[in-house]
Amino acid sequence: VEIKKNKGLDIEIINEKSISTNPKENVCGAVAFAMMKKLNFKYGFKIKITKNIKPGSGIGSSAASAAGIAFAINQLTGNKFSKLELVKYAMYGEEIASGSKHADNLSPVIFGGFTLVRSMNPLDIVTLPSLEKLYVVITHPLIELKTKDARLLINKNIKLEKAIVQWANLAGFIASLYSKNYELLAKTIKDVIIEPQRIKLIPNYKEIVDSASKFALGSGISGAGPSIFSICKGEENAYLILDAIKKITHKNNINYNIILSKINTYGIKIIN
Repeated sequence: VEIKKNKGLDIEIINEKSISTNPKENVCGAVAFAMMKKLNFKYGFKIKITKNIKPGSGIGSSAASAAGIAFAINQLTGNKFSKLELVKYAMYGEEIASGSKHADNLSPVIFGGFTLVRSMNPLDIVTLPSLEKLYVVITHPLIELKTKDARLLINKNIKLEKAIVQWANLAGFIASLYSKNYELLAKTIKDVIIEPQRIKLIPNYKEIVDSASKFALGSGISGAGPSIFSICKGEENAYLILDAIKKITHKNNINYNIILSKINTYGIKIIN
């Protein structure tokens, strides 16, 4: 995201024709309008977006833009907002993208590393420690799956026994980060509520997860899908996962983008 002061609010998107440049319909426009209103700016902004995360990927495309513009406006106007306030403004963008305000993707973008959204009203974000040797491989089939559509599949009635398992896994995952326990972390990466309902939307899900399982601590659906994450200990295992998954993806007619990364503990930053 690049930004300059401007008369009015103009948005230019370099490499993604499916996204509206109308500020009233664009994630960045919604965030900018909210911040402009708060500080009563006498000027607007020229926003230039180069999308390197495809919309509907399940890896936070809308959050990247929403957080990016909130951070950029803050930098350009004297750093008047805290990180928590930036999340609040960026949530206006997520509302455009998914139909509701949520901070799930925004908080780790802005704070870095792992975060827990403890409360939405009032917004309360807890930053969590990250384990030094954690790497992640993201397998992104190049099809679009909108969060709004994926949510329609979810049964809102959850059995108590499944909820108990899910809560225990979340608690165990957080405990594993504080105790630096990779073995415990591996036991907790299991979604028993949402994932079973969304697997059918994701091509070759079981094959990809099975191929990664020998080297991964765990795998699952990234966001609403269709991307799949595989988290592991150490760079060597990450490359072994990458090679194993490529053997599956090369056999299929769908194109895939596969990303290997260490956990970003710093969060959003100025790159130029």
